[in-house]
Amino acid sequence: MTKSIFTCLLALAGFYSMAQGFKVSGNVRDAQGELLVGASVLEKGTNNGTITNGSGAYTLSVSRSNAVIVVTFVGYNIVEREVAANAVQNFTLADASILNQVTIVGSRNGNRSSTDTPSPVDVIDIREITTKQGQLDVNQLLQFAAPSFNSNRQTGSDGADHVDPASLRGLGPDQTLVLINGKRRHQSALVNLFGSRGRGNTGTDLNAIPAAAIERIEILRDGAAAQYGSDAIAGVINIVLKETVNQLAANVNAGIYKAKYRFDDKSFDGLNYNVNLNYGFKLAEKGFLNVTADYNFRDHTNRANTVSDEADLARRQYGDPKINNAALYYNAKVPIGQNVQVYSFGGINKRKGDAYAWTRFADDDRNVPSVYPNGFDPIIASTIDDRAVTGGVRGVWKSWDIDLSNTYGFNKFQFDVRNTINTSLGEGSQTEFDAGGFQLAQNVTNLNITRYFKTVLQGLNIAFGGEFRTERYKIFAGERGSYYNYDPTLAGGSQGFPGYSPADVTDNSRSNAGAYLDIEADLTKKLLIDAAVRFESYSDFGTTLNGKVGLRYKITNSIALRGSVSTGFRAPSLAQKYFNSTFTNFVNGEAVDVLLANNNSEVTRALGIPRLKEETSENASIGLALNPAPGLSVTIDGYYVKVKDRVVLTGQFSDEDEDIGNLLKALQVGKAQFFTNALSYTTTKGIDLIVAHSAALGIGRLSTTLAANFNQMDLGPVNTVPRLRGKEDTYFDERERRFVLASAPPSKINLTFDYAIDKLSFMLRFVRFGEVKLANWDYELDTYKAKVQTDVTANYKLNKNFSISIGGSNILDVYPDMSLPALTESGGGWDPVQMGSNGAFFFTRLGFRF
Repeated sequence: MTKSIFTCLLALAGFYSMAQGFKVSGNVRDAQGELLVGASVLEKGTNNGTITNGSGAYTLSVSRSNAVIVVTFVGYNIVEREVAANAVQNFTLADASILNQVTIVGSRNGNRSSTDTPSPVDVIDIREITTKQGQLDVNQLLQFAAPSFNSNRQTGSDGADHVDPASLRGLGPDQTLVLINGKRRHQSALVNLFGSRGRGNTGTDLNAIPAAAIERIEILRDGAAAQYGSDAIAGVINIVLKETVNQLAANVNAGIYKAKYRFDDKSFDGLNYNVNLNYGFKLAEKGFLNVTADYNFRDHTNRANTVSDEADLARRQYGDPKINNAALYYNAKVPIGQNVQVYSFGGINKRKGDAYAWTRFADDDRNVPSVYPNGFDPIIASTIDDRAVTGGVRGVWKSWDIDLSNTYGFNKFQFDVRNTINTSLGEGSQTEFDAGGFQLAQNVTNLNITRYFKTVLQGLNIAFGGEFRTERYKIFAGERGSYYNYDPTLAGGSQGFPGYSPADVTDNSRSNAGAYLDIEADLTKKLLIDAAVRFESYSDFGTTLNGKVGLRYKITNSIALRGSVSTGFRAPSLAQKYFNSTFTNFVNGEAVDVLLANNNSEVTRALGIPRLKEETSENASIGLALNPAPGLSVTIDGYYVKVKDRVVLTGQFSDEDEDIGNLLKALQVGKAQFFTNALSYTTTKGIDLIVAHSAALGIGRLSTTLAANFNQMDLGPVNTVPRLRGKEDTYFDERERRFVLASAPPSKINLTFDYAIDKLSFMLRFVRFGEVKLANWDYELDTYKAKVQTDVTANYKLNKNFSISIGGSNILDVYPDMSLPALTESGGGWDPVQMGSNGAFFFTRLGFRF
């Protein structure tokens, strides 16, 4: 199928390239009149571009007569101009003011284009994709816009129901670094314990950042720990906030799922709606304050009715949680004189969620029939507070760009359990409990110093700096009835989610200091080399030194070779080191109390489990960037990532185990597990392919994109300890291995056709998710075969102020293959997989801009 799609697209591209377009030609010079060789000339809003030749001249076929041309060259200001077709268009570029330069993630060289970096960088225009997609949150937007990005919603997964785990290239959610405006973003306080994605990992909550506040998202698909520090093993996501002024933008979005597999006769469920406002104020002569307010509501879906025999039913409620999400974000800069500016950005996010837990049926030992004669379905409710603020000053001193900033981030989870009971209290028990929670605070002070030497070689950029970061992690207890057992012969604590007890309470912190040097040089007009080295010292595990070398070579004006090699690292999160809890798991439909013991607990010490240490990585990539015809671009990048000493959550040891059994019985838990560097290594190999074409067709313009990721992971041997030698199948069993291997489908292919005629545009997209295999509770494989999702959107611009979009995602109502609920991790007919299990979604969107 992949070959067929690729062949068809190339055939179409060949046909389109013969379509009559409009030609623009001319030259590009600097302010002194010198011709600039290798300047980038791009048709705005497309992948159609070229570079100036050895004489500083260019010729570009554009798709329409009033196209906007964007001209860039390292060290010069960007120029945008609407051009008249079939005419000479010459450009003069002024030396860049350092304070106005735009830096792309992956390079600290101002005005380096994303197409000129040694590593692959995707630049996603959020306004463009929100107009044409039904997804309302950042995770799902990226899920369908970037082939190497994977995110999926979970259900029955406690905290992970409220924060979607996401990752790049099939690695862990905590192996991707997230930046906002180039500054490190704090992680979520949540550590994912259940479900088939992100198990044992922490990650960044992208959905706390409203899409309406974002100008673009840059995704660096390459290891970058030597450039940016811990967590950047898989790559870096940089979120760039809006800077527009004197413009009010408002959007109203609404959508709903076609209902299926419900116990009632509802035709639709899972209502989604979103309202957002964005406005920019001009401050001083060249300053601004841009503010965004956003509210998003998502209602429950229910897909639990998938079995004919009630004995096979594990849950009466299975589907998306209900979410109320509100955010207020800002971005501001104010110049002070000619060479200094102060800036600040940040925001607050408040989220309330109601998620389904596993059903306690009427005859369940954990039910009190006089309170719940028909059994009960607990609701795990969350209140998530997320806030962040960055303040900084940037100035120029003797051509050195100096940027000093401080960023504070905070994330807090508070859990409440409703429609529940503490069985050990009998019919006198309350049915709602404060279950406690956890929080993470992070403070980062950052100094970056950069200078570009235009006359050294063909351009030399030097950057160096340092960073000091502190983190603090806390677990706080719930009310006594949420965790206490008043009758040892019965189950204690709130059902669905036992509260955190005083024994779980923790308050731990750490700090680290880092320093880096990054040198980027154009050795010739064709050859770029970038080298970086970074040293970091952590208060809790020591020091690490990492390096990276990347290059880009222009074979011709239309063919470039790029590649890199690097080492990387990821410090284990504080949550992985200090999280502990006793929770209820369901094995073959039976409730079992499980102790998750922290890395310094009585259990881990008794077993000789060593302290967590950092993961280290070896990264390599090589790729080609081609522009074989006007309007046609092709990039293909192969990559290899080896992660050593990978931190995972172990399997569960039983109280009947000869080594640990008596200890677990004394703690009154049936099973125990813990975090450890259990995997000696994982290797991930893959290919990213992006083919994009844009050309005039008939009376309109057709843009076609094929974006694909092919990914394979292999797991190395299990690292165990002498006390548990021979128990490798429990230490990291087949189920856990399958969860890691299924972090991304082995392939994801996105084929998109976008046709625009004046004010009207149509988008047709096919997304193919590859086959995923997971082990169920019987340790048999549940296979989720490859499926294709079809999306359609129509957009009409009524005038310059109003637009409307109508469309559908997964309009053919395709579901993953079904499994037996009592045997899946989720307790539903499907484990969480990337395409989701809600079926068809239909939406409309109104956009206003004044």
